[in-house]
Amino acid sequence: MYDVLIIGAGPAGLGAAVYGARAGLSMAVIDQSPISGGQVLNTYEVDNYLGLMGETGGGISEKFRAHADKLGTEFIVDEIKSLEDQGEKKIVHGYEKDYEAKALILATGASHSKLGVPGEEELSGMGVSYCATCDGAFFKNRTVAVVGGGDVAVEDAIFLSKICNKVYLIHRRDTLRAVKSLQEKLFAKENVEFIWDSEVREICGTNAVEKIVLYNKKEQQTSELEINGIFIAVGVVPNTDLCKNLVETDERGYIKAGEDCATSCKGIYAAGDIRLKPMRQIITAVADGANAVNTVVESL
Repeated sequence: MYDVLIIGAGPAGLGAAVYGARAGLSMAVIDQSPISGGQVLNTYEVDNYLGLMGETGGGISEKFRAHADKLGTEFIVDEIKSLEDQGEKKIVHGYEKDYEAKALILATGASHSKLGVPGEEELSGMGVSYCATCDGAFFKNRTVAVVGGGDVAVEDAIFLSKICNKVYLIHRRDTLRAVKSLQEKLFAKENVEFIWDSEVREICGTNAVEKIVLYNKKEQQTSELEINGIFIAVGVVPNTDLCKNLVETDERGYIKAGEDCATSCKGIYAAGDIRLKPMRQIITAVADGANAVNTVVESL
């Protein structure tokens, strides 16, 4: 039986792995993917992590994983079916086998939110995308739209502006929520056009995205926009289905846990984007991993 099992190999999980190894804990990291990094892998450029300016998402993920590997961290590739709390023992039921530990650190991250409009599911992978760095190359010299107003949406629009002829940024408000430095970069792009106060009502196309139907809330008017692809960046939802019956969450599914990362269930800790907190960034996820391990060490 392990001292602790870390579920998830994004920044929070890898941060926990490094601190857990240094603390001498018997532990392993379980993730369904052999490639560590989580959502960071889909990030074109990371420019706000201390000491690693202008690093690619893949590059920073490789550095994080290499650090954990150097300390001898055990990584297990398996998909988790369910979690079981038996008091002093926690059981992780995987498709390959079951695993036991005295404590669990949940670092399963979050997934992209969807618009929930007609055509979105039907045209997913045929012009509908949630990852500009993954799929942007398919739209070289074409016309695309990005939906959203936060950091991810603006980063996606900046990235796409370098390879696409035209980029529309569609936002339901009249101002962006992204940090000022990103906004300045985007406003300087001549091939980016902003569509304010608007929502996507439908995504249309036969075998690929051909156009979208927009609704302007201020003008209360509907219009159509011909595009070749649409990149949706309207937030994330926490990956907490595994533990929703074990720990207390808010109405959106985020796990209630303080800075010590302790949940309502003794011996289970939440780190990274699944934890209820005001700021979700790589640096705060890594810090959560460290804090969670510190709490585990104090409890053993």
